[in-house]
Amino acid sequence: MADTKDTRNSQSPRDSDKENAADNRPSPVEVLRQARMQLAELTGMAAENVSSFEQTEDGWSLEVEVLELARVPDTMSLMASYQVDLDPEGQLTGYRRVRRYERGRADAHRPGGR
Repeated sequence: MADTKDTRNSQSPRDSDKENAADNRPSPVEVLRQARMQLAELTGMAAENVSSFEQTEDGWSLEVEVLELARVPDTMSLMASYQVDLDPEGQLTGYRRVRRYERGRADAHRPGGR
């Protein structure tokens, strides 16, 4: 009797490694949470929202809005946008402030008024 294997559903070790790596990567929502938490820890400022988010060749790139200086009235509070880069696992690899603005003032130079 010949020993035959059904290879229709089998995967090569290489394919299995790729699937395991993809399974271990955080979801986009987890990446957002990690980015906000890590940026807050490094800057001491809480992230108010994420205004852009995209997956890149090197991981993830986000623009995060933070409150830099609270003022009264709140529309005069000083806000800042930070460009945040993360690796594929969601670990922060770098950040930089890209702009500062008053909360109540729209930025005419950016799409959407922000």
